[in-house]
Amino acid sequence: MEMGAGAYNHRTAEDVFRDFKGRRAAMIKALTNDVAEFYQQCDPEKENLCLYGLPNEQWEVNLPAEEVPPELPEPALGINFARDGMQEKDWLSLVAVHSDAWLLSVAFYFGARFGFDRNDRKLLFSMINELPTIYEVVSGIAKKQVKDKSSATNHSSNKSKQNSKGRGSESQAKYSKVTQPPKDEEEGVEEEDEEEHGETLCGACGETYAADEFWICCDICEKWFHGKCVKITPARAEHIKQYKCIEVHNNKRDWLLDRGKRHDIQSHQFSGGS
Repeated sequence: MEMGAGAYNHRTAEDVFRDFKGRRAAMIKALTNDVAEFYQQCDPEKENLCLYGLPNEQWEVNLPAEEVPPELPEPALGINFARDGMQEKDWLSLVAVHSDAWLLSVAFYFGARFGFDRNDRKLLFSMINELPTIYEVVSGIAKKQVKDKSSATNHSSNKSKQNSKGRGSESQAKYSKVTQPPKDEEEGVEEEDEEEHGETLCGACGETYAADEFWICCDICEKWFHGKCVKITPARAEHIKQYKCIEVHNNKRDWLLDRGKRHDIQSHQFSGGS
C-alpha cells in the first residue's frame, strides 16, 4: 500500500508538519464530508481495516501493511468491527481519537528518523498543537471553543462579512476570495483582512482562515468553509444564487422526516377516532 511517494524526502520540522496537515485534512474529510462513503467502506463483514490519511489530502480504508515492521506506524486496526455495535456519532468519535494518535506517531516517527533535536521536536509539536485535533473537529468541540473564546470578536467579524456580502448583485454567490494586492498596498490589506476574519475556522476541517485561500459562506447558518473542503471553486461559486452547507441540508432533511412522521401519526389517530 502506497503511503505517499517521496515521504522520506522530508528533512525539516516544517516539512513534517506539511505532511501532518495533509494527512489530517484527509482524515477529517473522511469523518465529515465523506462520512457516508467512509461508513459504507467500513463493512464489519470484511477483515481488519484501517483508515489511512495520505499527504495529498486523500484518504483510504484498507488492510494493514503486510511487511513487518511496516514502513510507517500503522493506524488503529479493525475500526470496521465496532461500526454496527455503537451509535454512529460515538463510533466516528472513537475513530477520530485513534486517528489523532496515529498522526502524532507518524509525525514523530519522521522526527526520529530525520534526527530532530530538542528544538526541532518542540517546534513540530508547537505547530501541531495550534490546530484542533480531529476529535475536536468531528465532535464539534473546536467550534464551541472558538465561540466561547471570542464571541464578541466573531460578532463584529460577522457584521463585516454581512456588509461585504451585500456588495454586488444578489444573484451572485456569497464568497470571500482575497487576491494579491499591489506591493505598496499589501501590508494594509493584510492587516484589514486579519481584522475582518479574526479567528474564523472552517466549518468542515476546523482550520483557521488564510489570506491565499478561497472561502465560501453558507447563506443560512453563516458558517465559512474552505472551497476545497466543500468542493466548490471560485468559478462555480459565481453561479450559485444561495449556498447551503451540508449541515443545513441534513437539518432540513431531518425536519421533513419528522414532519412526515407527525403527519402519519395524526392521520392514523384521526382515522381511528372516526
